Amino acid sequence: MVKLNELSDNPGAVKARTRVGRGIGSGKGKTGGRGVKGQKSRAGVAIKGFEGGQMPIHRRLPKRGFNNIFAKDFNEINLGKIQEAVDAGRIDASQTITNEALVAAGILSKLRDGVRILGVGELTAKLAFSVAGASKSAADAIEKAGGSLTVLNAKVAEA
Repeated sequence: MVKLNELSDNPGAVKARTRVGRGIGSGKGKTGGRGVKGQKSRAGVAIKGFEGGQMPIHRRLPKRGFNNIFAKDFNEINLGKIQEAVDAGRIDASQTITNEALVAAGILSKLRDGVRILGVGELTAKLAFSVAGASKSAADAIEKAGGSLTVLNAKVAEA
């Protein structure tokens, strides 16, 4: 039976922390591993990008590009991965494959702004897809296998 007062860690599992500033004999005395004088020897200092008064490189270089705040972040999934899930029985081939069905099958960990199907891999099952988008090769492979593809929120091209 184990007694609480006899419990201990494995030898060498716990290493004592270095106590800095405790005399010359410790090897970490005087400056305590901080070098010498000045701002950086003090606690709580962060001088990111400071170049000693010279204009920092992030201000010397021109700005470039932009971030599109309206950009959609799609989950991308290959046909081969879907076919593997159908073969393993995680996806019901008779049901329409939607974002929620792919999450329930464990193929996607979380939903983003929708699912986009890509054409890598072989698709043999006849499946109906209802997704945000598909590549041309994926759409061709779905049609070839006898399935159907519905693209959600598709922008209508003006004639």
